[in-house]
Amino acid sequence: MSDSEQYNIETADAGASDTIPCEAGQIKKGGYIMIKGKPCKVLNISVSKTGKHGHAKCNFTAVDIFTGKKLEDMVPSTHGTTVPIVTRTEWEIIDIGEEGELTLMDEGGNQKTDVNLPSIPENMAQEIRDAWADGENQVNVTVQAAVGQEQVIAFKKTSASD
Repeated sequence: MSDSEQYNIETADAGASDTIPCEAGQIKKGGYIMIKGKPCKVLNISVSKTGKHGHAKCNFTAVDIFTGKKLEDMVPSTHGTTVPIVTRTEWEIIDIGEEGELTLMDEGGNQKTDVNLPSIPENMAQEIRDAWADGENQVNVTVQAAVGQEQVIAFKKTSASD
């Protein structure tokens, strides 16, 4: 390649993926797995005996981490599957918009405005609104992120003097 050729860089990340490959037999209960393109938390794994085709099969029962729907998948234990990279971060609520859009700030002073109040469970959004409207407490939320999606999964009130 000559020095005169130009590279067009589309993204500023390090090329990291939202998922990592993993052998199905290495996934444990309580871990994460991608099923039908959805990031899921594994609830149960049952392993069948080696059959005439030579592979034990792992039957995964898991729940979608964003919708709560139960999903199942069966994968030979020696075959590869994908595991989502799931992160959780703490944010303080600065403002709640009319449509439930949140303005959040982390400990470093960075702001985030692309997260809405959670729709699951149904009562959590109203509980967060009530706690924030109280005014005497600051409200912190935990935002879970995986495969390009983010959602509030928990909240807690802390006194303003903390």
